[in-house]
Amino acid sequence: MRDFQLPGRSAVYSSNGMCATSHPLAAAAAIDILKDGGNAVDAAIGAAVLLGICEPQSTGIGGDCFVLFCPPGEDRVIALNGSGRAPKALCSASLRQKGLEAVSDDSVASVTVPGAVDAFCRLSADWGRNGLESSLEPSIRYAEDGVPVAPRVSFDWSRAADSLKGAARRYYLLDGKSPAPGAIFRAPGQAEVLRRISRDGRSAFYEGEVAEDMVDSLRAVGGVHSLEDFAATRCDYGTPISGHYRGFEILEHPPNGQGAAALLAANIVAQFDLAAMDPFGAERVHLEAEAVKLAMDARDRFVADPDYVERLDHMLSLDTARQLAGLIRPGEAIPDPAAAANAVHKDTVYLCVVDKDLMAVSMIYSVFHSFGSGIASEKFGINFQNRGAGFTLREGHPNEAGGGKRPLHTIIPAMLRVDGEVAMPFGVMGGQYQPAGHLRVMVNMADFGMNPQEAIDGPRSFPETGRLQLERGYGDKVRARLAEIGHVPSVPESPLGGGQAIRIDRKAGVLLGASDPRKDGCAIGY
Repeated sequence: MRDFQLPGRSAVYSSNGMCATSHPLAAAAAIDILKDGGNAVDAAIGAAVLLGICEPQSTGIGGDCFVLFCPPGEDRVIALNGSGRAPKALCSASLRQKGLEAVSDDSVASVTVPGAVDAFCRLSADWGRNGLESSLEPSIRYAEDGVPVAPRVSFDWSRAADSLKGAARRYYLLDGKSPAPGAIFRAPGQAEVLRRISRDGRSAFYEGEVAEDMVDSLRAVGGVHSLEDFAATRCDYGTPISGHYRGFEILEHPPNGQGAAALLAANIVAQFDLAAMDPFGAERVHLEAEAVKLAMDARDRFVADPDYVERLDHMLSLDTARQLAGLIRPGEAIPDPAAAANAVHKDTVYLCVVDKDLMAVSMIYSVFHSFGSGIASEKFGINFQNRGAGFTLREGHPNEAGGGKRPLHTIIPAMLRVDGEVAMPFGVMGGQYQPAGHLRVMVNMADFGMNPQEAIDGPRSFPETGRLQLERGYGDKVRARLAEIGHVPSVPESPLGGGQAIRIDRKAGVLLGASDPRKDGCAIGY
């Protein structure tokens, strides 16, 4: 139990339903949908789409989503891949001929076809109860009437405002500036698009006037997108990939998401006795940093469009994890994980909902970088993701950019099972950080006995671009020790990710919700 004399937040308990999101209005809308007879799918769609209005720098209908969910009365978990593909005319060779070594994250070449709307429509039709119109009503209302900009949203918005170009500056700046906390943001163009989707389904987005607005806007700035690319967009159901850690079975979305990196990192740290370490000491930070570096190196070698992944079994094997664990030294940082592992390998929103029937939804929804590509459609103001920046231009690589391919994605929803029963949908947003975030939350619970709120609250670390990012929750002694063994500690400019979780306590008949204080949101139950 936390010390109530210190800053912090309590876990939220309820018995009928629960939603945890990064914005209070979205969580409240989801609960209203549940109270009106909707199920977890209806509520999750409602919350997700509203987050695109409340946090437009993080997500929106110009982006993608991934979903894990379990049907009511079951412990089977189903994956839904709502990520879009590159336009058919995209050619990596032509990009290389222009002298490019990577797909620039602010270029029109980085814009893949938005996949989330198709996934929401499919999910609602197949698994929802109240219908798409009910799920989209809160977003339409708030997009027209406006939402007050929350403090963390304002902070992120101000840091990304310069990335906005052309029509995006008209739609996403207020009087030419990023909005301060409390300013009212409206999106009437998106309200109209959502109204059409609620009435006519996916065709209202991927065909006709809305699609023409998107394609014309992209082609006007050099894109090779076509109406056929949009009309052909289809989500796919799949089977989660999974692993085990200290009594938990962790389920991740299969590629093209990076969930395999989270499973590999967990398999690596399982070779060590973390429970004997200080939960927030240098020894644990070092071990997790090394495991994450090695897992991310494997991700960059193997994860790609599902049709092009060839060595996923190798990446997830315990033998691979044991060999990689053998590269980790207690008092020495690995300077180049790619070289060390050669012998072995030859800005987003997350939400979860559980309803009274224990249908659980774990959903992540994103435009990738803050405001994605920084490009928006002229007529309706749909902000486009820049997921194509996840491609490589290395010839012959499984993740090489190409027409009709899905790029490597950073967004990953997760689910825990215990003794075969679904126990917790959870996720930790934050771009590249997400596998490390999944590992951190799970280890906090499994090895250190923390409840989900405590597990999310604790300080975080992440090795990135030669530095070890350490949130301010770590003290000077920890930083000094890590520097001593070869890390380069630094304080990140913004918090490392954000997270949500709902633990299902079947014995007590209650739900325990957790929401990250790094964001503006909360868990709400009823």
